[in-house]
Amino acid sequence: MYIDYVEIYVKAGNGGRGAVSFRREKYVPKGGPDGGDGGKGGDVILLSDPNISTLLDFRYRRKYIAENGEHGMDAMKTGKNGRNIVLRVPVGTVVKDKETGVILFDFTESYQEFIVARGGKGGRGNTHFKSPTNQAPRIAETGQTGEEKKIILELKLIADVGIVGFPNAGKSTLISVISKAKPKIADYPFTTLEPVLGLVKYKDFESFIVADIPGIIEGASQGKGLGLKFLRHIERTRILLFLISADANNIVDEYKILIKELKYYSKTLINKTKILAISKMDLIPDDEKETFKSSVAHKIKTLRIKAKPEALVFISSVLGYGVGDLITILAKTLKKEKLSFKVTV
Repeated sequence: MYIDYVEIYVKAGNGGRGAVSFRREKYVPKGGPDGGDGGKGGDVILLSDPNISTLLDFRYRRKYIAENGEHGMDAMKTGKNGRNIVLRVPVGTVVKDKETGVILFDFTESYQEFIVARGGKGGRGNTHFKSPTNQAPRIAETGQTGEEKKIILELKLIADVGIVGFPNAGKSTLISVISKAKPKIADYPFTTLEPVLGLVKYKDFESFIVADIPGIIEGASQGKGLGLKFLRHIERTRILLFLISADANNIVDEYKILIKELKYYSKTLINKTKILAISKMDLIPDDEKETFKSSVAHKIKTLRIKAKPEALVFISSVLGYGVGDLITILAKTLKKEKLSFKVTV
C-alpha cells in the first residue's frame, strides 16, 4: 500500500529535575550542597532512509513521545539523558508544521537528519545556588519541558521526468517499455492507483528516473478523481512529459486541460520543461500517419498559450514506434539544462 501523506504528533522528553542534596560525610557535621543536575530529555529525530519508499509505518501509530531525562542525584551525580526517538522517512519527504503550514524540513538526500522536537534541558541541582550568604541552598531547578507539535509528513517523489496524462493515455505501458518498472496495466480508467518510478538507461553509464503519475481528469486540482492526491509528486520532477492518445477527440483541447489543471494546482509547474508525446500511434493507419503527424504538429505550433511544449514526438509503446526517439529527446533535454544524470552500476 502506498501512503504519501500522514499527520502525527511528536513530543520530546522533559528535562530531569535538579536534586537538593547535602554531603553526608563522617566527621563532617555540616556538609555542603551536592545535588546533581537533571538529565536532558530525548529528542525526536527524523532520518531519511533510502530503503523506505512510503509513509506506511506512520499509518497505524500517530503519537511519538521521547523519554524524559532522569532527575539529578546526590554526590553531584547528573541524571541520565532520555533516549532519542529516531523516525525513518523516505527520501523526498517534506515536513510541515500542521498548525502554521510552514515547511520545517525537506529531505532531498539519503541519511539526512532533522531534529523535529528538541528535548528539554535538565534542571540545575542545588550545588549551583551556593553563595557566601547561602551556604546551604534548598532550591533546585525543574527541567525544561520538551518541545511538542503536530506535523505533516508529505512524500513527493524525486524523479527527472514526470509523465502526465489522462487515464488510459498509455502512461503505464510506456514506463513498462522504457524501464524495468512493472505497473498494473489494463484497459480501464485509473489502472494506476499509486505513482510508479522507473529507471531509464541511456547509453552505457547514463540514466534518468521517470515517474508514472495516476491519470489526471478535468477538475483534478479541485480534488476530483485521483489527481489532487498525486499532483504533488510532479513538483520535484525536472521535465514534464505530457502523454495524449492519438485517438483523443481533440488533442489540443486535452493538452490545454492538462495545462490548466497543473496551473491551478501550482503555477511553478508550468515553468518546467514540457515534452508532448502522442501515444498509441498504432491506432493510426500507416498510410495516414504522416498526414496525422503534420496536422497535430501544425495545431501545437499555432497554440496561443505560453505553456507550449518544447518538443513533440509520436510513439507507440506496443510497437516500439518512436520510443527510442523519445528517450533520446528526454536525455538530451536533461543534458541541455545541465541536469546531472544518475550513474548506474
